[in-house]
Amino acid sequence: MSLPTTHVSFPAGEVTGESPVLAVHALPDGRTAVVTAATPFHPVDHTWPDQPADHGTLTLDGTAHPVLDCLTGAHGPDGAFAVGADIPVRRGDEDWAWLVLHVLPAGALGPEAVGRTARLAVDADRRAALSASHTGCHLLALALNAALAPRWRKDPGRADALGHPDFDSLAMDGSVMDTAASTDTYRIGKSLKKKGFTTEATDTLPALADALPALAAEVNARLAAWVAADAPVRIDTPGPELTARRRWHADLPEGPAALACGGTHLHHLGELAALRTELALSPDGTELTAVTTPVRA
Repeated sequence: MSLPTTHVSFPAGEVTGESPVLAVHALPDGRTAVVTAATPFHPVDHTWPDQPADHGTLTLDGTAHPVLDCLTGAHGPDGAFAVGADIPVRRGDEDWAWLVLHVLPAGALGPEAVGRTARLAVDADRRAALSASHTGCHLLALALNAALAPRWRKDPGRADALGHPDFDSLAMDGSVMDTAASTDTYRIGKSLKKKGFTTEATDTLPALADALPALAAEVNARLAAWVAADAPVRIDTPGPELTARRRWHADLPEGPAALACGGTHLHHLGELAALRTELALSPDGTELTAVTTPVRA
């Protein structure tokens, strides 16, 4: 059976919904993957797994089954079914259907579930915590770019949405978030320095290692101002498909900021009571880590 790409409502912040079951698959680890036509669940992205999956429940005929995980799957034109890193084509390949897989315990449901309507409910508190961490991650990127702008000896050829050299994207080595914080790791190597970034002391700047406390204070002051401004946040999407290219927008005091993002977010920064980051530089100076912690209001 040919499956359609799953329609998702999590970009609008939805946490409940109803939809017919289209397929039930047994995963290699024995658990059960349920595909519905539409869902509010956010699956972990197999290409950039920064935001963990939503958890919650899938209820069928009055029986609630725990959704233990939520994965990205794909269904090929020849009937092939693949999950996560085993998907053999690029994300969004139009010959494949892109699916949200609700992972239930082994044997929870079988083929008899196909065609019946499931009630889907996301763990709203977990979603809110992950959304706060993801929004904090993007704000940290913009604040860090602004604070590091004086350390560029020349234009690196890439600016962020607020016009600052985009250290975040140029140096990004890894980003991951959980319900408590986001952790971003930046590689400060030869290629970044060739683009013009300097960690050395200059006539006007201390070495990056020595500047770290002042740098963190500047970043945190900017984050605090943005939270105090209660800037609105939204996700723009061209369509309901899982593979639609969505963009995160925040109307910050310095101006509107936007960037590509497939995750979930707050609706406005007033949902936070505070947002702070801690910066750490590796002993050899080649890795900068930012741990950004939101406090929900």
